[in-house]
Amino acid sequence: MKLEWRIGALARAHGLNPKTIRYYEALGILPVPARNPAGYRIYGQADRERLAFIGKAKAIGLTLADIRDVLTLYNAGAQPCGHVVALLDQKLASIDAQLDALTAFRQQLMTLRAGASTSETADCICGIIEQKIAIRAPRILTEKQPPNRSLTPQR
Repeated sequence: MKLEWRIGALARAHGLNPKTIRYYEALGILPVPARNPAGYRIYGQADRERLAFIGKAKAIGLTLADIRDVLTLYNAGAQPCGHVVALLDQKLASIDAQLDALTAFRQQLMTLRAGASTSETADCICGIIEQKIAIRAPRILTEKQPPNRSLTPQR
């Protein structure tokens, strides 16, 4: 018995939106599927396995471009594991750099906090923030963070 799935069922099985599957096809990380006589995309077990692989690769931090490179190597008959090791080494180096930046930033904030005065001054908004100390949050803390709604004044 041949197992086949339409895009909606395949998407649900992997917790995806059907648009995501079409996007993966456009990127070339999922093969363009066959179509049934009504024109619906039909996916097989290999597609399910490929989507599971993509999900696991994303879970370890690989980008879609990284995944495409790995799959390109695999499709060409090469073993991509050496390439994956190099990608993991890059990810680890990036994490180490981020940890170093966060540790340094934490120390700067602790120094600022230790010297902070809660006394209000009339000539500025907040003397703690307006000190002439060169502290800057690392980029990883200032990139596309969801807004912190807990700081919104309650009415």
